[in-house]
Amino acid sequence: MTARAAIIIPHKDDQDRLSRCLAALNVPEGVDVVVVDNGSRDPVDVGNARLIVETEPGAAAARNRGVAETDAPLLLFLDADCLPSPDWVRIALTCGPGPVGGAVEVFHETPRPLSGAQAFEQVFAFDNARYIASDGFSVTANMVVPRAVFDAVGPFRGGLSEDKDWGLRARASGLPVTYRADLKVMHPSRGDWAALARKWRRLMSEARELHRARGGRALAWSLRALAMPISALVQAPRVLSESGLSAPEKLRALGTLIRLRCARMIWMMRG
Repeated sequence: MTARAAIIIPHKDDQDRLSRCLAALNVPEGVDVVVVDNGSRDPVDVGNARLIVETEPGAAAARNRGVAETDAPLLLFLDADCLPSPDWVRIALTCGPGPVGGAVEVFHETPRPLSGAQAFEQVFAFDNARYIASDGFSVTANMVVPRAVFDAVGPFRGGLSEDKDWGLRARASGLPVTYRADLKVMHPSRGDWAALARKWRRLMSEARELHRARGGRALAWSLRALAMPISALVQAPRVLSESGLSAPEKLRALGTLIRLRCARMIWMMRG
């Protein structure tokens, strides 16, 4: 029997968080859970979920493989390190008829005080409502797509910002992503500078490839890079007004903001 929906979760080398994610899911009858492992070093335990192995590296390839492995008419995309809300599946099943992105809230896996990276992510990470309204895309950590829409737009493309690329293609096809605030997941913050820098180096590399793929000019990319340090000053008030941070945490977040925007300028210019 064809499932009415399939939850597709890409995974690599993150068993503890995957187990936490799977345990948090309230899965009704008729909904499949498909975990697509993307080259983990150790065997993966997925409990009652279905395990698929995709050897082509990258989350885009893993998600596409998950889609190909199910006939379900509704696709629920979730990341292995996320914690879905208790009613996430129930709400996802009511979405439609177009693609829908939900809220992604940051939580911290270590006690206070927060590091600079954690404080920075509390302010700036995963503003999915703005991504959808202003930029036309949802992060794939929390997105619901009818299969008919996915087939019309096409698969995720690896090597670039696949969530933004897919969202822009969906909008160009007359199938824009909409936002639903009650479709909630939580995502852990990056704990230190090294983890935050890895994330942003990857994002900058993918953004550069997307810029090129869409016919963007090198001069426009360079000007965007040079504006990075200035943008730190523009964004500083967001840090200072964050009520969930203590004064020392705000200072650490500001330092991380300035350091990261300067680093992004360098990474972008090198590309």
